[in-house]
Amino acid sequence: MNLEVVETPAGELYVDRADGERGAEAPFYHVYADPDGETRWGYFCGNCETVNNAMDAMGRIECNECGNIRKPEEWDAAHE
Repeated sequence: MNLEVVETPAGELYVDRADGERGAEAPFYHVYADPDGETRWGYFCGNCETVNNAMDAMGRIECNECGNIRKPEEWDAAHE
């Protein structure tokens, strides 16, 4: 695993640009808290390059900076 170091308000984190989730504007890459990629931390928005995003219970990821979004993996009309 080749991880890229990024400086964030949360400190130094490690982004795996080879592994991510498709977003509407750009991918959301997996972020790790350690350089070995053993502790998942969250997601990195490939559109605006921030870790300031949120995931809901349905698996939807939305960037709080640019609005890039990944739709939920499973959708149920009862959740609307």
